[in-house]
Amino acid sequence: MRSIWKGAISFGLVTIPVKLYSATEQRDVSFHQVHREDGGRIRYKRVCTVDGEEVPYSDIAKGYELPSGEMVILTDEDFADLPLTTSRRIDVLQFVEESEVDPIYFAKSYYLEPDAQGAKPYVLLRDALENSDQVAIVKVALRQRESLATLRVRGGVFVLETMLWPDEVREPDFPFLDEDIEVRKQELSMASSLIDSMAGDFDPSEYKDAYREALQAVIDAKVEGREVTRPSEEAEEEPAADLLSALRASVEAAKKSRGGGGGGKAAASSEKETPKKPASRGRKTPSKSGGKKEPAKSRTRKSA
Repeated sequence: MRSIWKGAISFGLVTIPVKLYSATEQRDVSFHQVHREDGGRIRYKRVCTVDGEEVPYSDIAKGYELPSGEMVILTDEDFADLPLTTSRRIDVLQFVEESEVDPIYFAKSYYLEPDAQGAKPYVLLRDALENSDQVAIVKVALRQRESLATLRVRGGVFVLETMLWPDEVREPDFPFLDEDIEVRKQELSMASSLIDSMAGDFDPSEYKDAYREALQAVIDAKVEGREVTRPSEEAEEEPAADLLSALRASVEAAKKSRGGGGGGKAAASSEKETPKKPASRGRKTPSKSGGKKEPAKSRTRKSA
């Protein structure tokens, strides 16, 4: 991996020099726009819409368009006066329970590696944070933008996760939220049984990007000059007559896929049964017995 930023974690009077690395990468198949006839790359010119002339990079500025259509042109001097920190510090602001931070705020993940002289304070803060079952709320400036972020431990390494600001998260405003939709006890009980029958430990290696694999196979076939065949489509199942029947069928299908139950709870035997409250899946209270704690499992999300 290649570091993309150097700075330091500022924790009270302790400074820990670190290097920043992207923790994730996109594996999408990338394409170029080409001329269909000869495969030549398509190039674009930076042309001014007023005089039709091509504009060099040195003459390009940033413009903010007003509702009236007028353009406010900003120069490098305008940006230089903005209160953006250039100290290259990751300032620790406070520590909070991990469950208090809604994952919707997370944007992008980075790994932090200590410099040689910062290894000991890095490990000290890492172990203390991991033992606390908390995450650090920090502020950092990356790529000319200041962000809130969290600092947590994953696999013995600090993970910096930049966050969206509160006004960047949209409020859900959908008509059904104002509707009085009735859910029967039998339906809720069956839905809970379905959740229990499909419950298990998350192993990301069990999943794959089927579309990307199929697309790569098409490209490989093109390269080798082979004929590409379309995979056969799976037969669609008939829709269930009602919601309760659909839930029952889903529970049975989940049991069959797990070899007859796979440890999930059995479906409700009577529709008059009162649904049980689903067990909490929150963080367990750390044991005070002094035993060694297991490292926290990483969360997944769809970033920014």
